Amino acid sequence: MGLTVLDACVVIAILDASDAHHTAAAAAVTSARERGDSLVLPSSAYAECLVSPYRRGPEAVAVVDAFVDALPARVEPVSRAIASAAAELRARHAGALRLPDALVIATALVLRADRLLTTDAGWPELPVPVEALRPPSPAKSPPGPRAPG
Repeated sequence: MGLTVLDACVVIAILDASDAHHTAAAAAVTSARERGDSLVLPSSAYAECLVSPYRRGPEAVAVVDAFVDALPARVEPVSRAIASAAAELRARHAGALRLPDALVIATALVLRADRLLTTDAGWPELPVPVEALRPPSPAKSPPGPRAPG
């Protein structure tokens, strides 16, 4: 039993079956649950998950909230320690991390998470175990008949 922190992109991918990362994200979260991990969604990531649903209306927001509750995932507030760790990450990785990413990573660091799930493959080397999910490789089509030539 460990602690897994979820980046917003993982939750968004699970909720959108057309997302390229949908299958990988669902499998990774299912695996974490099967291990007995506690799931944490940083409040900054939770806010990101709600932007598009708020554009669509209250029913879409309710879907996100019901999903987070059903996981269950604890929404972790940004504490002073998390904010400070995020600022330090931004200072060390100036061009490589945006503040939303730094807040997610800082949450994992401060909570001493066993893993952080994301679909963002562009993060620098970090002092927390990051599992960057990849979309499945496209299946290769068998070669078709050759045109007479």
